[in-house]
Amino acid sequence: MAFFWNRPSFHRRPDKGPATSPADLPMSSARVHPSSNKWAMVMLLVTIAVLYLGREILIPLAFALILTFVLSPVVAFLQRARIGRVLSVAVTVLVTIAAAACVAWIIAIQFVDIAKELPRYRQNIHLKMEALRIPKKGPLGLAANSFNDIVRELSSLGTPSEEPGSPEQSRKRRTAPSAAPALPMPVQIVPQPADGWDYLRDLAPVVRPLGLTGLVLVFTVFMLVKRYDLRHRLFRLVGLGQINMMTQALDDAAQRVSRYLLMQILVNAGFGSLFGFGLYCIGVPGATLWGVVAALLRIVPYVGTTVAAALPLALSLAAFDGWLPLLLVFLLFAGLELVISNFVEPWLYGANTGISSLALLVAAIFWTLLWGPAGLILSTPLTVCAVVLGRYVPQLSFLHTLLGDEVVLGEEAQIYQRLLAMDQPEAHAIVDRFLKEKTLVELYDSVLIPTLSLAEQDRHKGAMETSREEFLFLSINDMITEFSEFQLAHDSSQVEDAAVESGSAERIHGRILCIPANDRADEVTAAMLAQLLEHAGHATLSLPLSHTSPVELLAMIERQDDVVCICALPPYAFPPARTMCKLIRERFPKLKLVVGVWGFSGDTEKAKARFERTQPDRLFTSLAQAVEQIEELIQPKASG
Repeated sequence: MAFFWNRPSFHRRPDKGPATSPADLPMSSARVHPSSNKWAMVMLLVTIAVLYLGREILIPLAFALILTFVLSPVVAFLQRARIGRVLSVAVTVLVTIAAAACVAWIIAIQFVDIAKELPRYRQNIHLKMEALRIPKKGPLGLAANSFNDIVRELSSLGTPSEEPGSPEQSRKRRTAPSAAPALPMPVQIVPQPADGWDYLRDLAPVVRPLGLTGLVLVFTVFMLVKRYDLRHRLFRLVGLGQINMMTQALDDAAQRVSRYLLMQILVNAGFGSLFGFGLYCIGVPGATLWGVVAALLRIVPYVGTTVAAALPLALSLAAFDGWLPLLLVFLLFAGLELVISNFVEPWLYGANTGISSLALLVAAIFWTLLWGPAGLILSTPLTVCAVVLGRYVPQLSFLHTLLGDEVVLGEEAQIYQRLLAMDQPEAHAIVDRFLKEKTLVELYDSVLIPTLSLAEQDRHKGAMETSREEFLFLSINDMITEFSEFQLAHDSSQVEDAAVESGSAERIHGRILCIPANDRADEVTAAMLAQLLEHAGHATLSLPLSHTSPVELLAMIERQDDVVCICALPPYAFPPARTMCKLIRERFPKLKLVVGVWGFSGDTEKAKARFERTQPDRLFTSLAQAVEQIEELIQPKASG
C-alpha cells in the first residue's frame, strides 16, 4: 500500500543560493514606473477639470453619443435596404422625434384629464388629514397646507370671478349713495414696459431645454452621417501603431453600451408594464399613464423610481375613501423595486457592462456631482467607457481594477492574504468553495502551488515574518493532510479501473519516490505529488529533507527500478534541482529520474539542457502533467 515516509517538517533551512540565469527568476507582471503613476493621476485630475468646465458642451455631446449607439443599428438596416446614408439618417431621426412627440403629447393630455378630476377628491383628502390629525404647524402641517392649496387652486380653475374694474362694479359705484365720504385715492406704481431682454429672461426656463435638445439632435445627426470620417480621424489622432488597440476598444465599448441600453429598455418596459397592470387591478385612475411614466422615469437611476411611485401614491390617497388602495400601491411598488433593483439589475447590468454593482452606485454619485441630473442619467454609459479605457490603456488600468466586475484577486492571492493574516478558517472556506467545482489536482496546480510561490518570493526577499511563515506552511500542510483521504465521486471509478489494470505489478517492480530539491516549500509540493500518485493507485513514498542530508536520502533508494521525482518550486528552483539530479545520476545511472519545476512557463527542452550531462528523463511543470507522464513512464514495467 502506498504511504508517506514522513509528514513534512517545518524547521527553517538556509535560503537557496542566487539563480544563475534569468529563467530561475519568478515570472511577474511588468511594474509601472512610479513616475507613470504620477502622470496618470495628473492626467486624471486634468480630465475631471475639463469635464466640469466644459459640461455645457460635453453634456449634449454625451447624450448625442448615446443616441448614436441607439440609432446606428436602424440606420445600418435602412442602408442595407439600398437607401442612402443621409436619407437613412433623416428618416431615422424624424421618426424618433415624431414618436417622442406623440408620447409626450399623450402623457400631457392624460395629466390634464387627471388634474381636472382632482377637485372631486377634496373631501377624501380632508377626511384623511382629519383622521391623521395632522398638526397645523411644523413641517408636516406646512406640507398638508401646501397640498390643500394646490387642490384649492386646481378646483378654482374655470370659476368666474368679478374683477375690481368690471362694468357691473362701475355701475354699482355710480348708483351708490353719494353721502359716503370719499376715500383717499390709492397710489399704484406702474412698472416700465418690458423690453426684449426681459422677455428672453422670462423664457429662459423653456428656451434652455429646447436649445439643449436641438444641440443634441445636431450632434446626433452629424455623428450618424459622418460616422466613418470621425472614426478615421480618431485612428489618425492616436497613431497608426495603435489601430489594433483602438479597434478593440471601440468595439468593446460599443458592445457594452449597446447591451446596457438594450437591457435598460427591457427592464424599464417590464417594470412599467407590471406596475401599470398592478395599478389597473387596484383601480387607480390613469394606470396606463403611470406605467408609462414609471418606465420613462426609471432612465434616471435611483431618483426616477421614487418620483414614479410618488405620483400614483398621492393619487390613490386622494381618489379612494379607505387606506387599503394606498397600502396596495406601496406594496406593489416596493415589491417590484426590491426584486428588480436587488436581483435583476445587478445581474443584467453588471454582466453586460463589466461594472460591479458598487461601482455603479459610486459612478452615479460622481457623475451627478460633476454634471448634475444629466450626469446621473449618463453615469452608467460613461462609466462603461472609463472601464474600457482602463482595460486597454496601461496607464489607466486602475480604472478597470476599481470599476470592473472581474475578480481582482485570484484564489491563490486570497488564500495567501488570509494566511498572512492568520485567518485559517477563511482560507479553508476558499479552498472548500474551489473544490465544489474543481478537482484536487486543479486545486494544487492552480491555487496552492501559486500560493507557495508567492510565499517563497516574499521569504527570499526577507519580507515575511517568521511567525507568519511558520503559520502559512503549517496551515498548507494541514490542508494536505486533510486531503489524504480526499476522493472526488467522479474519480472513484477511475482509481478502481487503474488498480485493476495495474494489479500488483507496480508494487513488485518498484516505488515512486518524491524528493524535495532543497527546502520546506519543495517538501510540501513533494507531499502533494505523492498524494496524487497514491490516489492514482501507485506505491508512493515522500522523503523529507528536514532532518536528512542529500547523501542520506540517496541511501533510501533501494533498487534501480525505483522512479525518483525531484520537486522544486521557483523562484530559485533549477540550481538545487540540478545538484540533486547530479548526485542521483552519479550513483544510479539507469534510474528513472524526473524533475518537477512547478509553475515554470518557459521552454521545457531548453530547461532540460540546463542540467547538462545529468539530464532527467522528463521535466514537468504541473502536477497533473507529472501524474500522467509518470504513469506512462512506468507502464512498460506494469505490462511486463
